Amino acid sequence: VSSWGTMDLPMLLNYLFGGFPWEIPEIYQKKSSIYHLDRVHTATHIITGEDDVRVDADQSYILERGLNYLGIPVQLLVFPQEGHILENNPWHGKIKVREELKWLKKYGHGLQ
Repeated sequence: VSSWGTMDLPMLLNYLFGGFPWEIPEIYQKKSSIYHLDRVHTATHIITGEDDVRVDADQSYILERGLNYLGIPVQLLVFPQEGHILENNPWHGKIKVREELKWLKKYGHGLQ
């Protein structure tokens, strides 16, 4: 529900879900990942731009906190002065790939 108020395309959610959060709260709750975290068992690597308006960085912080409380291995990388696409600092893309490879080496079973 909180993403409706922070993303740059809130009407997209209205279209996809069939109404506003206050009109169909049960649908928004059903689609909200925070209410289904107890079903997650996979180590999760989250990447966000600090200035992302498509998926607000707060969504990543919420996901990280929930997974952390559940004991799921989680890593959150927040890139300063970046939006939804990491394009402002070329080093951010390199760091992102490096960290993804480290994560996959640790948790990607069978990867060499």
